[in-house]
Parts: sequence; C-alpha cells; structure tokens
Amino acid sequence: MATETLSIGKALNAGLRRALENDPKVVLMGEDIGKLGGVFRITDGLQKDFGDQRVIDTPLAESGIIGTAVGLAIRGFRPVCEIQFDGFVYPAYDQIVSQVAKMHYRSQGKVRIPMVIRIPFGGGIGAVEHHSESPEAYFAHTAGLKVVSCASPQDAYSMIQQAVASDDPIVFLEPKRRYWEKGPVELDAPLAEAYPLHSARVVRPGTDATVLAYGPMVRTCLDAATAAAEDGRELEVVDLRTLSPLDLSAAYESVRRTGRCVVVHEAPGNLGLGSEIAARITEECFYSLESPVLRVTGFDVPYPAARVEEEYLPDLDRVLDAVDRTFGW
Repeated sequence: MATETLSIGKALNAGLRRALENDPKVVLMGEDIGKLGGVFRITDGLQKDFGDQRVIDTPLAESGIIGTAVGLAIRGFRPVCEIQFDGFVYPAYDQIVSQVAKMHYRSQGKVRIPMVIRIPFGGGIGAVEHHSESPEAYFAHTAGLKVVSCASPQDAYSMIQQAVASDDPIVFLEPKRRYWEKGPVELDAPLAEAYPLHSARVVRPGTDATVLAYGPMVRTCLDAATAAAEDGRELEVVDLRTLSPLDLSAAYESVRRTGRCVVVHEAPGNLGLGSEIAARITEECFYSLESPVLRVTGFDVPYPAARVEEEYLPDLDRVLDAVDRTFGW
C-alpha cells in the first residue's frame, strides 16, 4: 500500500480531489478557492482539473455561500463550503443554525442536507482580528449538526472524504497552524477501512494521567507527553476527533486506568467543550478519579492581538502544570 509523507494541507487537498473524482455530485464552493487555490492553498489545482462548475469561486458573502449550498444539497448535490477564516463564519451562522441544522428535522426525515462546512480554526499564525477564533462550541451545541476536527495528515485525508460522503451536515474544523505539519498518509487505503469518523482515538498510550485534546492542541499535548516522559511520568493522549457527537468511550477507559484527567482546548474555558467533557467524565468515572478533572483552555477574553497570542494559547508548560496539579490531591 502506497504511503506518502504529506502536510495536513496537502492531505486535505488529496482528500478533496479523491471526493471530486468519486462522485460527480460533489461541488466545492468558497472565496478564492478556484484559481488562487484558497488562502491556505487547500484547493490548489482543483479548479484547473475539475472546472469552474465544480470548484466555484463565490462572492464574499458567507451567508450566501451556505444558503446556496443548502439549495444544492436539497437538489442532490454534495456541496463542500470553505469559510476562509474562522471569524468569517458568523454572517453564515443564521443559515447554519436555522436551515442546515434543522432541515432534516423540519421535513420529518424526508430531506437530507449532505454538506460539509470547512473552517480553518484556532490561532498561532499571527493573524489580525477575525482571523483566529475557536467557534466549535457554537456548532457542537446545535442539534442537527455534526462537528469534527482532524489533527494529523492521515486523519485529514480520510476524514474529509468521510465527511463528504456522509448524508448529514458536518462542520469540519481544520487546525490552521498545523497545515504545514507532515506525516505519513496511505493514499490507496479503502475509505471503508478508515478509522470511523465519529470515534476518538488514543494517539499515545500512558499509565499516569489522561490528556484529552482535539485539533491544534493534539500536537501540543503530544509534546507535553514527551516532556513528561523525561521525568518518568507517562501521559496517555486521546485525540477526541469528533466534538458532536462526542465519543468519550476511549476517554472513559483511559481515565479508569489512570485516575487523572486533563482536558485541553484553545477556546475560552467558559461553557467550552471542556466543561461538558469534564462533567461527563466525572459522572462516568467518579469512583476511579484520584483528582478533579482539570481544564487547560484559552482565556475568557476576545482573541488577543497577534503580538501577545502566545500568552493566550495553551502551551506545553500550562498542560504540564495542570498534570502536576492532578497529582497534588
């Protein structure tokens, strides 16, 4: 089986190419995704190879992009919409919550909305206002939407194809500061044999504490686990991968073995995903816990200016500090 070393960005491009090849009803839509290939070049070369009727440069109007995609989905197409930056999704929020999430329910199951909304999310690229956000909780809270986030090239390649093939509307969160990180990708692996889309996965086994993360924070937590191992402490890192529906089966199994848990995400802590995850783990694993479930998150402030964003983002030291605190109970 052919394995190539690709960046997350190139793996997404390859996955989208495979989806376009496999289904003539797949249509890509977004601002500057055609000739330019998108601001992060995720769709580079796709309009040249598949034409401007399938890789469509849209007006700068996010609400219009999503609204048009809803109509296309109802008519049997599988639109894949790119939101250029996470902070640009809010003009489309009404369409996503009022139409995309509710059409299947509203029609008593007669109408499906098989569409993907791709959102580069998170910080770490030194961007200006509206270009670094973590909006996942808005969508994970909305019944009728599914929300996933990839963290490795292999997952980027397979998960984007699985999302496109799904009959449900999926918000696909891409960790923008990890676009250039590379890893092995099995390009010829059958999609049916890929790891399930809505399942979490242990990405580093350990015995002393469980660290849960998704998207851009998975790499941070893996680096923290490497550092902790130098001091003789083995951290188990779980990549959640799916935020709605949440799959915490791997987390429960891990916490019952380690007795300690730290949840990490870039979004602010107030009513973030970490709150729900901590509550569920406490409910399910109460008698196994040796300490409270702790959270390492962004701060409850608007995303700061680029020159101080490294003070805002959870880093290796903050993760390790939280792990240390779990051993202090």
